[in-house]
Amino acid sequence: MKKINFLIRLKEEGRLSIIDPSEEVKESYIRKSASSLKSAEILLESEQIEDAVPMAYYSMYNMLTALFFKAGIKCENHSASIIILKELFGIDNSKIMSAKTERVDKQYYVDFKITKEEVGDMIKSAEQFNSMLYDFSDKLTTKEALEYRKELEDSLVN
Repeated sequence: MKKINFLIRLKEEGRLSIIDPSEEVKESYIRKSASSLKSAEILLESEQIEDAVPMAYYSMYNMLTALFFKAGIKCENHSASIIILKELFGIDNSKIMSAKTERVDKQYYVDFKITKEEVGDMIKSAEQFNSMLYDFSDKLTTKEALEYRKELEDSLVN
């Protein structure tokens, strides 16, 4: 119930909405996802490991946003997007949740330890997550997208 109230509040604030699906916007987020992943790899290779972490996360988040635009959902909140991925689409969100936690830790705090291997694993995790979401999005039919939008819309009525 707490999650639904959070989503309802975002809808009331205009930060979560049902929109017309857009293949064009979806494709632009897929390109952003690929660019962020490539940046993470370059940063890792140049030993800028803490800077690689947010890029790996944003690669995942951009792929999630691409799925949303394919389905006709606009969400301007990272936590809500991750919740919707699991609750609406039934997709395991543990990889992106973990990446988000790592991103916050590495961007906003200084008392952390991370190894090159851990960042390499995070980039591999991002690649797997992105591939899985890309496949899901690619197979999503117009009818299924309508059903997801309707289900979300119905759950946001207070």
